[in-house]
Amino acid sequence: MARIAGVNIPQDKIVSVALTYIHGIGKKFSDNICGKLNISKNKRVNSLTEDEIKKIREFIDENYKVEGDLRREISLNIKRLIDLATYRGTRHKKKLPVRGQRTHCNARTRKGKAIAIAGKKLTPLKK
Repeated sequence: MARIAGVNIPQDKIVSVALTYIHGIGKKFSDNICGKLNISKNKRVNSLTEDEIKKIREFIDENYKVEGDLRREISLNIKRLIDLATYRGTRHKKKLPVRGQRTHCNARTRKGKAIAIAGKKLTPLKK
């Protein structure tokens, strides 16, 4: 099993897709890595040699900030915004959308499940 940047890469996937399982590496970066190391993007992970896996591991460690370091940097950036009491920081603190999206009828992903308002009764229908 190939382990790169602390992540077990799936064996049966194509290399360019398998590298996207690492936090911080998307499709573009995985294609760049394969191109720079002269590894075919369509090659399967289980057909990689130990030398190729080692080259990928070293290249990612040198050139990209991934997994724990990236998560730590992002959380520190958010914490800094909250400490400075910026508008974006207060939105993060209240768990509301940060980038200007409307919240009147949307933002369910960010706000969580809708809560019913107690005591609110519907008006009875007239016959």
